Amino acid sequence: MSRKKQYIEAEVLDKAMRLFWRNGYENTSMQMLEKEMGINKFSIYSSFGSKHGVFLKSLESYNQKTRSMFNKLKQGEGGIEDIKTFFYDSVDVCYVDGNHKGCLITNTYNEFSNKNDESINDLIHNFMKNLKQIFIDKLQDSSKDDETVRKQANFLLLAKHGLAAATRVNNRNEIKDYIEMTFRNL
Repeated sequence: MSRKKQYIEAEVLDKAMRLFWRNGYENTSMQMLEKEMGINKFSIYSSFGSKHGVFLKSLESYNQKTRSMFNKLKQGEGGIEDIKTFFYDSVDVCYVDGNHKGCLITNTYNEFSNKNDESINDLIHNFMKNLKQIFIDKLQDSSKDDETVRKQANFLLLAKHGLAAATRVNNRNEIKDYIEMTFRNL
């Protein structure tokens, strides 16, 4: 007879996601996960398979939590202004109670950039590819040629990485200046 789970998986996963967001993958131990999630190693392994499994599920959870922000970006009809609003929205996420500064996806991108972890790298690559395509779609609303649109989409993708890092150390006024200057000449 199998044991019944004494926890709600979505709740413990949210706690794990915030722990990884705060510490990164390498700096998060199984003991830290046990304590933060409030469940034992057996339950972690039973539900997620491994620390790596918890991390993958945490990234999926993060993507779900930020989905409305991306849908707003995709569905907007304001072109570049939609992207600018997305930048401001992504900063606002950092100031929600319980959230951490920076972006879990960008932090993971930085942490795993030199690692051969196919599942993480695929997830990050697809995230960045999709974001860049949204930027391209928004920029094509203008009268720019394809080469300029591609260059500006690359610029905005890099600016978004910089913004995620800046939210960890800069104040709101500095962040606002960064965003305003980023969009000044687009």
